[in-house]
Amino acid sequence: MTDFHRIRRLPPYVFEQVNRVKATARNGGADIVDLGMGNPDLDAPAHVVEKLKDTIGRPRTDRYSASKGIPGLRRAQAAYYERRFGVKLNPDTQVVATIGSKEGFANMAQAITAPGDVILVPNPSYPIHAFGFLMAGAAIRSVPCEPGPEFFRALERAVVHSIPSPLALVLCYPSNPTACVADLDFYKDCVAFAKKHDLILLSDLAYSEVYFDDNPPPSVLQVPGAMDVTVEFTSMSKTFSMAGWRMGFAVGNERLIAALARVKSYLDYGAYTPIQVAATAALNGPQDCIADMRAVYKKRRDALVDSFGKAGWEIPVPSASMFAWAPIPEKFRHMGSVEFAKLLIEKADVAVAPGVGFGEHGDEYVRIALVENEQRIRQAARNVRRFLETGAETLHNVVPLAAAR
Repeated sequence: MTDFHRIRRLPPYVFEQVNRVKATARNGGADIVDLGMGNPDLDAPAHVVEKLKDTIGRPRTDRYSASKGIPGLRRAQAAYYERRFGVKLNPDTQVVATIGSKEGFANMAQAITAPGDVILVPNPSYPIHAFGFLMAGAAIRSVPCEPGPEFFRALERAVVHSIPSPLALVLCYPSNPTACVADLDFYKDCVAFAKKHDLILLSDLAYSEVYFDDNPPPSVLQVPGAMDVTVEFTSMSKTFSMAGWRMGFAVGNERLIAALARVKSYLDYGAYTPIQVAATAALNGPQDCIADMRAVYKKRRDALVDSFGKAGWEIPVPSASMFAWAPIPEKFRHMGSVEFAKLLIEKADVAVAPGVGFGEHGDEYVRIALVENEQRIRQAARNVRRFLETGAETLHNVVPLAAAR
């Protein structure tokens, strides 16, 4: 019963190893400061919640909804793109509402992929970027996550050496997990490369509104001609703290959007109608809640960088996203990210996400999510300080580090 083809293509879920240690610690009474999962703890905007309440129970709202999203919601997303990026979209042919961007990405993989197709995916990257395509039968070729010359050198090598030629390139900026960002010039080069080599661009822009330096991340669709080759995915999970509502969007090239809509029409009837109505109210309503969200995450980012730095763990300052991509302290780096994350729970009562869960090139890092308040972040830093001062003596309280090398 373990030999199903698609299951065989999936590696062990490394986050589950850390989750088990976390559960054991909590069962033993430990107060774990959980900075692992990128699960927003902020409340959804009050006017959006009220719209949901007002819509529930109205006539016809309990019936099947529209798989591609109700018309008003698609119009609201098109209006958001024009307002935010200056990009005009036809809500009937260039916008599909998804049950979270993760579902949209996975079903886009099903829509466009044939067995053996080669997909170029950043490493490290959010797991669905690779595994959505693996489950669809594709082969994954890694490229660097960081924008820059090496990124394009890797693309050139992939085009020359991949058989068959790559079908698609995944982009994700601001990046989950690394928090690196891309500018419009980088996107222009990506579009030019994609057109030259007949590639589809799939851009994950889930963190478009989580930025801290007054430099809003652009959309690749702002590049002239990008619509010819691109689909972009966004989410309301972080922008409006609506993660559990499962509402996202795919926008862009009409042919690709039509393929996604057709696959979805066989698989779902769309999100619950009152959720779609409330999401429409979020996009069309007051946007000050987005600035409030940014301010909260910025304060948490600053508290994290400051307090962890004073504790002896230097954290690079992220300019966007709700994550910090933290190099494992040198004396623990040889352990790898899974064992270090487990040790951090046992020794410091702090949970983080092991970097290897986002790709093998992340194994010297952990991802720290800004999902606890500033007081709890500083509590985590105090715990980390005690751990760094004493935790080097033993590994999991059993094996001396000197003997483990």
